[in-house]
Amino acid sequence: MEVTPILSLGMTLGEGPVWADDALWFVDIKAHKVYRYVPRSGRIEQWIAPDQIGWVLPSLRGDMIAGVRTGLHRFDPKTSVFTPFHDPEAHLPSNRLNDATTDAAGRLWFGSMDDREMAPSGHLYRLSEGHCVLAGMPPVTITNGPALTPDARTLYHTDTLGKLIWKVAVDEDGRLGRAEPFIRIEEGAGWPDGSVVDAEGCLWIALFGGWGVRRYDPDGRLMQMVRFPVANVTKIAFGGEDLRTAYATTAHKGLDARARDEQPLAGHVFTFDPQVAGVPVVPANS
Repeated sequence: MEVTPILSLGMTLGEGPVWADDALWFVDIKAHKVYRYVPRSGRIEQWIAPDQIGWVLPSLRGDMIAGVRTGLHRFDPKTSVFTPFHDPEAHLPSNRLNDATTDAAGRLWFGSMDDREMAPSGHLYRLSEGHCVLAGMPPVTITNGPALTPDARTLYHTDTLGKLIWKVAVDEDGRLGRAEPFIRIEEGAGWPDGSVVDAEGCLWIALFGGWGVRRYDPDGRLMQMVRFPVANVTKIAFGGEDLRTAYATTAHKGLDARARDEQPLAGHVFTFDPQVAGVPVVPANS
């Protein structure tokens, strides 16, 4: 698969790509920026968030929900206003929100992490119809993913520093069953970052420090590897009219001067043909 850079942004920590309203939304966590890119016109817009921002996702209210270091915010792109409405970790000032997704029922699943990347203080949460609870996974230093199968009955939850992706059954009410180890990323292959499930139920995992993205089948077997010209790939999203175009965010965070010189495309947004369709993003029901 040929990988092509399409947006030369040089983001410190590009993350959270999602296709909504015929556009690609993504963030630069460390620069506190939200981006919206419309491939059809080539237009790109940006907004400044009030703090480090891990993601934005569409809401049934017509605005977006944003995961900011200081908690959940409502974000109105028309007015550029961020309005905080819930901080699940006000008692953990060293934490920030990191990655998120919605499931087929519109429940919002999101995780947190220690911004210093040292303490096991990251948790997974579930927000549904305005009610936020701990999802029930053990704390880790950096949560990532999360990703759900199209039927919303299986959750994939990533322990980035542990290089482990967990597989968990989800009941109709969103409660989690027993977690089982699903995929272990071997030493030297980077750290598992953001993930997403395609229409065939396969899991795509971006590898920070691993120079690419991997696709695994529902049994955890590696199906393919898409290689990138940059080390730090953070997450992909399926977009376009038929959801058959993959977009990937990357980062130059952690690269020294020599590595930056050797990877001039680090922090750019890339695209490739995944040869499979994605799943439409369901707006959050909160």
